[in-house]
This record gives sequence, C-alpha cells and structure tokens, in this order.
Amino acid sequence: MTREDDIADRLAAIVEDLDELMLDRLQEALAEGATSRPASDKVLSQARRAVDKAQRLLRQPDA
Repeated sequence: MTREDDIADRLAAIVEDLDELMLDRLQEALAEGATSRPASDKVLSQARRAVDKAQRLLRQPDA
C-alpha cells in the first residue's frame, strides 16, 4: 500500500464520520421541531465534499 493509498483510506473514513455527524445534526434538528436544515449543515456539507474530492484525487493513477 502506498502512502497516498493510506491517506486516501483515512480521508474516506473521515467522509463517513462527516456523513454520520450530518445525519446526527439533522436528527437533532428534527427532534427540536426544526422545519429547515441546521445552519451547520452547509459547512459540514462543504467539508465533506472537500475531503471526498481529496481522497478521490489521491486515488487517481497518476497521483
């Protein structure tokens, strides 16, 4: 396994952690009676996309 693969694997795990955190925040908001997405959801979504992009870039054959 290359160092790039190792980092990409860790980033993929972070993507999963962010998915879980986003789901938790949405469930908390629903439980509190919210009718729209929590403000933090936008930031978490941006972070998730950035981390996902980084791990995909590292997995490219020419990385």
